[in-house]
Amino acid sequence: MSETARRVETVVEVDARSPGTAISTDLFGVFFEDLNYAADGGLYAELVQNRSFEYGPADRPEWHSLTAWELLERHGAAGSLTVTDDDPLHPANPHYAVLTSTTVEGVGLRNEGFDGIPVRAGEAYDVSFFARLAEGEDTVGPLIARIESRDGEQVHGQVELGPLDGVWRRHTAVVTSEATDPDARFTLTASGPGTVHLDLISLFPRSTFKNRPNGLRADLAQAIADLRPKFLRFPGGCLAHGQGLGNMYRWSETVGPLHERRQQFNIWHYHQSMGIGYYEYFQFCEDIGAKPVPVVPAGVCCQNSEVTGQAGLPEEDMEAYVAEVLALVEWANGPADSPWGALRAAAGHPEPFGLQYLGVGNEDAVTDIFRDRFSRIHDALREHHPEITVIGTLGPATFGEDWEKGWAFARERNLRVVDEHSYKSPRWLLENSRRFDHLDRRGPHLYIGEYGSWGNDGRGALAEAVYMIGMERNGDVVRMASYAPLLARRDHTQWLPDLIYFDKTHVWTTLNYHVQRMHSLNSGDTVLPVTVTAAPQPPAVRVSDRHDIRIGTGTGTRAAFADVRCGPAGGELLPAPDFDNWDTQDGTWDIDGRIAAGEGAGPLLTEAVRGTRYSFAVRARKTNGAEGVVLGFTGTTSDRRYQWRLGGWGNRATWLQRVDDGVGEDLDERVPEGVESGRWYDLRVEVDGLRVRCFRDGALLHDVEDVRPEPEVFAVSAVRDSATGDMIIKIANTTPTPVDVRLRLSGAEGATGYHRTTLTAPPDTTSRYGPAPATPVHDRLTGPVCAVPGYSFTVLRTDARLGKRVDSESADRGRAW
Repeated sequence: MSETARRVETVVEVDARSPGTAISTDLFGVFFEDLNYAADGGLYAELVQNRSFEYGPADRPEWHSLTAWELLERHGAAGSLTVTDDDPLHPANPHYAVLTSTTVEGVGLRNEGFDGIPVRAGEAYDVSFFARLAEGEDTVGPLIARIESRDGEQVHGQVELGPLDGVWRRHTAVVTSEATDPDARFTLTASGPGTVHLDLISLFPRSTFKNRPNGLRADLAQAIADLRPKFLRFPGGCLAHGQGLGNMYRWSETVGPLHERRQQFNIWHYHQSMGIGYYEYFQFCEDIGAKPVPVVPAGVCCQNSEVTGQAGLPEEDMEAYVAEVLALVEWANGPADSPWGALRAAAGHPEPFGLQYLGVGNEDAVTDIFRDRFSRIHDALREHHPEITVIGTLGPATFGEDWEKGWAFARERNLRVVDEHSYKSPRWLLENSRRFDHLDRRGPHLYIGEYGSWGNDGRGALAEAVYMIGMERNGDVVRMASYAPLLARRDHTQWLPDLIYFDKTHVWTTLNYHVQRMHSLNSGDTVLPVTVTAAPQPPAVRVSDRHDIRIGTGTGTRAAFADVRCGPAGGELLPAPDFDNWDTQDGTWDIDGRIAAGEGAGPLLTEAVRGTRYSFAVRARKTNGAEGVVLGFTGTTSDRRYQWRLGGWGNRATWLQRVDDGVGEDLDERVPEGVESGRWYDLRVEVDGLRVRCFRDGALLHDVEDVRPEPEVFAVSAVRDSATGDMIIKIANTTPTPVDVRLRLSGAEGATGYHRTTLTAPPDTTSRYGPAPATPVHDRLTGPVCAVPGYSFTVLRTDARLGKRVDSESADRGRAW
């Protein structure tokens, strides 16, 4: 069959005469969390790692105060390097280095940076540190700062700093690198014998984003700016409410001079220098034209905090904490002569920042202690700053007890906006793109603060395009949305997938990034009615009467399985074939007839049972490891595959998932129970059409009717940009079928053409640590028929004048250092 014969004509009718429905002008933004080394070693431009000697086992068990540092004893020099906290530079920064030289010269300390220090020929770098002579010392001469090659054989630049005395003083200089070296080192050496104390040792590029001192890495910041986000949410995420009450992110401790900022361990298992603090976040928002959306803890720590779980600030501390939250508004918006506004002005910003939104809490379990602490903060904000829109939280999921309680609590408190998070499979996003149609228009409005598909591939990117179209069509109630996470450093990533990947010299934008940018650059303020005729449809679901079963374990866990039986639901279960007859290509397994022992994705029995109603049972015993056991099985339709995870999430919970596109999607609440090592469990699964029931030792743990909406595989939205008068049509085609779309714009018959941007991304093309396999293509469309490729996202604007401007953007091209 020819290509022409296969093509389908779909009609898209837009009622351009309609006044339409006003939608949020803040719809598409970004969310920054210090995750995956997003701040130190990432967006923050500092090149020295552990510059204040504050690393320790709380960050990582193997870390200490001299992590990333080493003692230099060159050319026969002798000396020592230690760390102490006796009479520090500032109580918030208690540790400092003690460098002792017993020879004339050559003793110093060297820093490796974050996987090396990248420098460029001809570029200037600010060197700074605090220093004082030890008691009784007269002089050790000036200190010599050098940028050198990794082996120390080549000096790329050096500068002398001093003289020193017995008082803590900040010393600064500028050094210019004579070479380009992506793997340099920074050294500081004494020029004479004696002992010197050192703290906050810094090597900072002068070429930062917008040339801000203490600023941001220019290429990473530019990649974020190129998204043209309407807002920036920060600093988290789970980082905000922290690992225990002592680890909560306290905004007031992140402003002011760097050496007075309280550093702390990162919930994602590294360190926060607080070099990027609230001032830097707000300044970045201003620089990129994004509204600041800070998130403060709701007076409770994360419910997943080790040892404590969710805990509330003590009663005696709440008054001061509420005052701290109110002070944030004054710091951001108050006049320069107000107490907190004066602190902002002293940092270099006398004019208010114009804060409008404030998030209170993040993914918190909606408990009594949470409700009490949140209510006090919210009531104080409403009383003293009614101009601030408080954003509440709906817990960590899109369903379940906390989600339902979160909505009820938000309505009770009359919140204007609530925050929902949805990390999902691509198929879930397609199935739920219409879920916003049914939101209560009376409020609260929805902020989808963290969302994304589990994949940096074409399948995930196009599913996100569809989901965002669903948001835009309901932009009257979906006020804001931001993909998460934003940044990930190579070899230092705790969470996948992410929007932008980088190392010390490269920035890679993903297919997901391009989808976000196409949406953000083409935002409107009014959604218009759209009718779509003859759109491609999802493939028909086929009922299957042959079902597979699989046994396995969580990561790094061993278990034994025995006595597998299967048969029709309600009937007698008969012994399954011995494990010798199962497929054991995956994982590491020892087979002995009817017993299988091992770890990983375990033995698979294809066509284990037939019929639309079936059951199987197995005995399982965990022998060792941090996780539990996993049972996999297929449902009675061709697109249903399930896994029952017992003792997952570090052996903290048991739950049932449906697996789509290789991604497990929770089907019901997680049971907060693990599995005991050495104990045999009797496990049974019953499948009856779309109903799945799971039993452990005879007790019913899960009973789910897996009824889901039809996926929207071809999605369309149309908006008007009142500022320009443009109409914008977005079309996401997640099917392999190319489509000729006939555009009919009633009331805009004079339109002569469109600026067109098309991203074509086949499902299995991936993007991560390297250039994206596809980037948007810009051209002009004349006439009413638009060819829409399979697996594509297309944006059409009626104003041809935009063509030159958009084509000149650089964000669609990969960046290399």
